[in-house]
Amino acid sequence: MRQSLSGPSHLPASGNRPDRLVVLLHGYGADGADLISLAPLFAQALPTAEFVAPNAPARCEMGFGYQWFGLREIDPVSMAAGVREAAPVLDGFIDDALANRGLGPDRLALVGFSQGTMMALDRALRRPEGQRAIVGFSGMVASAVDGPIASEARPPILLIHGTADPVVPFASLAGAETVLARAGFPVETMARPGLGHGIDGEGAERAAVFLARHFGLS
Repeated sequence: MRQSLSGPSHLPASGNRPDRLVVLLHGYGADGADLISLAPLFAQALPTAEFVAPNAPARCEMGFGYQWFGLREIDPVSMAAGVREAAPVLDGFIDDALANRGLGPDRLALVGFSQGTMMALDRALRRPEGQRAIVGFSGMVASAVDGPIASEARPPILLIHGTADPVVPFASLAGAETVLARAGFPVETMARPGLGHGIDGEGAERAAVFLARHFGLS
């Protein structure tokens, strides 16, 4: 039986049926409630979008929140394996969420934070159906591009990272940009001076504008 995900959602500000879907992917040890707090801000730029923030598939090994994969061993091989293991569960959630709303992949955006960004960027590289746009806060590419990109689509990607991040080093921003650009993705970046491992107002506003632009709403 396929594992299913659940979490909070935020209906379109327009009050109408959603014609776009934004999936918010939280970080290690958090839950969907952590990122659904971005929805009211994003909804100002995306009034016809629904926002969903699933809890990751496993309880966090640290004793609180959820995880997309374990981080007891922080090395490229372990992280790549963790992303690959969680990917089918996330894909199943995305497929069902789109189907339930009658939407195609061109109406989907992914927004991730930290470990959620690792998941979002991996889906950009390996999800055949593609996405409309991707935003990644404080993350990295967790696994190397070791074969053909799964989809011909190359969704635009915005990467935002604090220069004082003590968890995922700021250098990960340049590393992710290089990997993704070489794979043919249009990438924009935004450094947040002095910001640690988090999302600030300016970064969130830039993300909202980016999503609206690529959804054709601005």
